[in-house]
Amino acid sequence: MATTASTRRQFLSLLGLSAVAVSCGTTAGATSGKGQTKTLRYQGSAGQVTLPELAEDLGYLEDVKLKWVGNTISGPQDIQSAATGQVDFGGAFNGAVVKLAANNAPIKAVISYYGADKYAYNGFYVLKDSPIRSARDLLGKKVGMNTLGAHSEAMLDIYLQRGGVSRADIDKVEPLVVPPVNTEQTLRQKQIDVAVLGGILRDKALAAGGIRPLFTDYQLLGAFSAGTYVMTDRFLKQNSDTARIFVTAVGRAIEWSRSTPHEEVIARMTDIVKKRRRNEDTAPLKYWRSYGVAEKAGLITGKELQLWIDWLADRGDIKKGQVTLSDLYTNEFNRNQKSSSASKSGS
Repeated sequence: MATTASTRRQFLSLLGLSAVAVSCGTTAGATSGKGQTKTLRYQGSAGQVTLPELAEDLGYLEDVKLKWVGNTISGPQDIQSAATGQVDFGGAFNGAVVKLAANNAPIKAVISYYGADKYAYNGFYVLKDSPIRSARDLLGKKVGMNTLGAHSEAMLDIYLQRGGVSRADIDKVEPLVVPPVNTEQTLRQKQIDVAVLGGILRDKALAAGGIRPLFTDYQLLGAFSAGTYVMTDRFLKQNSDTARIFVTAVGRAIEWSRSTPHEEVIARMTDIVKKRRRNEDTAPLKYWRSYGVAEKAGLITGKELQLWIDWLADRGDIKKGQVTLSDLYTNEFNRNQKSSSASKSGS
């Protein structure tokens, strides 16, 4: 499972592997005109309720239906699947979205769906008696995360850089892929030195005790929207009405989760998981607090993407000017926008 120094130096380069496939991807369910698809294929997350799933249960998707095709723990894999037409939308960390777009993927970010705030954040945790207390202490250590080339690896790199660790030494830190449901146990069994935990899995682990945070993404960058759902340009063109229903519904679900009493949100999520009958544990849902989206209804301002365009260019992972912000996102399909200034479109 270990990543090599070469892989680390080419941060996020795994997304480039799909560039050829992406450039010739199709959208299997998409049709045009009055025959627009009313079924959206997607990947879920085990034991958790995604915003589209919440939106559907609340009735916000109107006559549009979701079709679950499986679960994923990887944002990069999810947006690759969207770009190649295996699913109709996918979500990932914005740095991964930028990287995929840099490889000529015909995609657009349409709405933010997760982020970091005081409730929703990813923490890098160690055992309470661990000697790891600073960035330099991570050299030669194993860091377990859900996937490589995405949010957690980016936060790790930023933390190491801010801690004064050189690029050569950063390559001595070893990110490993560990399924989220196994990450806490893997840390406690000392198979890894640091565990990246977020959301309900983080709070469940904290409630059990015996671990402490080294740092969190919220501490690093403050409150920010971290990931967006993407759709292909072709899908948006051929299914514009369906896309508008979907994006608007997700935005409404974000605001419903903010304004509804916490206990009611958890009860709704628990009911959703039980109804889908996938043999999932609903107990961790009681720890849910927030989706962490910074902007109202998931509207994209551009700054949450520009941050990673600049960062990846500075690192040499993409060329300066390789990705144009205005081509990368759009708020056109989000009916929750209230003014032209708040709804700046990238289309």
